[in-house]
Amino acid sequence: MKLHLLRYFAVLAEELHFGRAAERLAITQPPLSSGIKALEDELGVKLFERTSKHVSLTPAGTAYLVEVRVVLDRVDRAGDLARAVAAGLRGRLEIGFTGSMVYRDMPAIVRAFGERAPGIEVNLREMSSGEQIDALLHRQLHAGFLNADTVPDHLASLPLAPDHFVCCLPEDHAMAQQACVDLRALAGETFVMFSREVAPANHDNVIALFYRAGIHPHTRHAARQWLTVVALVSMRIGVALVPASMAQAAVKGVRFVPIAGLQHPTVGVLAWHEDAVTPALRTFLDMASVGTG
Repeated sequence: MKLHLLRYFAVLAEELHFGRAAERLAITQPPLSSGIKALEDELGVKLFERTSKHVSLTPAGTAYLVEVRVVLDRVDRAGDLARAVAAGLRGRLEIGFTGSMVYRDMPAIVRAFGERAPGIEVNLREMSSGEQIDALLHRQLHAGFLNADTVPDHLASLPLAPDHFVCCLPEDHAMAQQACVDLRALAGETFVMFSREVAPANHDNVIALFYRAGIHPHTRHAARQWLTVVALVSMRIGVALVPASMAQAAVKGVRFVPIAGLQHPTVGVLAWHEDAVTPALRTFLDMASVGTG
């Protein structure tokens, strides 16, 4: 059954006049008449009683109209959905993030995106940077907020807003109330480190800070998340260098103190597979580029 015949029927059922129905359909009366006859022949029932002066629905036509309106409404909604998906306004996105990204750009970008494209469902999945990269390469994520400064071939990335490292000290530490801390003064401390296995870039950036300060501190207690690092410091397990944004976690028992003479940025990018950009992801990336610009 051809869809245009259902539209012919629905319009004629509303107008009950071939001339007005043909005008609404932007066709002439002969194809409308032949179309209605073809529909009746296919169904094997009479849908209209018609004379030279009068057109009315038969009982079968009245019942058929109810179902035809449902079909046409679903077809219209399907078309609207297809156009919305093609325009990047409907769909679903799987977005990865590391725990520390909760305190950086990610929440603001996701909220702004939700306001701009409420028809797109965003599913956030907490994963390590390494897990995200693997999932992106295998196209199991659409995008990921991860701790890295470079990404593998086939992945593209957008740098996040700048952040930098600070010293995280127990609140009763002798240097916790200072305006800034010289790393060399902490050379004898035990440092809580980020696990290199989970995010090499996080670990290597902290080591780079020690190298620039000319010290070789005692390091141990490798953690898998920055929040865990801060929590261990609050328990007086050691001291740490962490992103300044971690102060937003409001962990009790710690102080975040600037590092004297050093402004070392922390790494962070939004990454995606360059060959797997859907319309919904393009809309998300457009929003992210505004939020991080």
